[in-house]
Amino acid sequence: MGEMYGIDGDLFERHYRNHLSGYRQWDQLSHAEDWVLFPKNMGSYLGIDEVALSQGELYTVLINKEAHGKKGSIIAIIKGTDAQTVCSVLLKMSRKRRFQAREITLDMASHMELIVRTCFPTAKRVVDRFHVQKLAYDAVQEMRIKARWEALDREAIEIHYAKTKGERYQAPVFENGDSLKQLLARSRYLLFKKESLWTQSQRQRAKILFREYPDIKKAYHLTMQLGLIYHQTKHADLALTKFARWYDQVDRSGFLSFGTIVRTIQSHYLEIVNFFHNRATNAASESFNAKIKAFRRVFRGVKDKAFFLFRVCKLYA
Repeated sequence: MGEMYGIDGDLFERHYRNHLSGYRQWDQLSHAEDWVLFPKNMGSYLGIDEVALSQGELYTVLINKEAHGKKGSIIAIIKGTDAQTVCSVLLKMSRKRRFQAREITLDMASHMELIVRTCFPTAKRVVDRFHVQKLAYDAVQEMRIKARWEALDREAIEIHYAKTKGERYQAPVFENGDSLKQLLARSRYLLFKKESLWTQSQRQRAKILFREYPDIKKAYHLTMQLGLIYHQTKHADLALTKFARWYDQVDRSGFLSFGTIVRTIQSHYLEIVNFFHNRATNAASESFNAKIKAFRRVFRGVKDKAFFLFRVCKLYA
């Protein structure tokens, strides 16, 4: 605009911030860097998550999911993730408004659960299904990465041995042209996908991977079975039965990384099973976080946090 109208762009930006935008008259300016709160945006169905605003500095964001990411979405944005700090801000809302909340989606972080339990005691807590499934995906990737490091170590030893004999080392390759370390590196993405979504090359690579590493094959199928519980089950009681059967399979597998998942699920099973009542996820919060990040990217970072939050709130609060 500065170039179009022949004015200094930086000067115009300062004038917009200080005079045209209403920023200096904003009723939340005095505490905007630490928190902003919009009690009138409270609703029945909420989502809570954290987002990095600038240089990895985390903010806790509470949204009204019924606003569908438009005006009225933001209930609160609070600096940090400390439960006591976040609660001190959310408790500024009246008891009547806080008790409007019927359902809140969140991840499995203990501080998030404490925040929700303290500020919205009557709301049903629903652990996001994608966070549960991500634990299983991470367990499979952990097995793949461990196997890759072992392959790298083995190859380094073989290279050294070949040098001592004055020979040139040539890594053996599989029928698709991958060496062992390449096979393990290139299998990363196919382990996140269902078999029906694999390309032909991924199908061939998976066949070789599962032949060489049966444990990874078993872990992959356990992960897919967990996803099927979420996808196919409609009732909470049936979900509990299916989770119990899945636990038994995990126990029989003997995979230590999956043991961590089972313990995590068991400690949050009530909040996890609540998903099957309304099939609520935290996708709205993740989508809203993506909007904040996109907004931040447009302005190439955040210099003035208070002004950045002012502009976000003008759009979404």
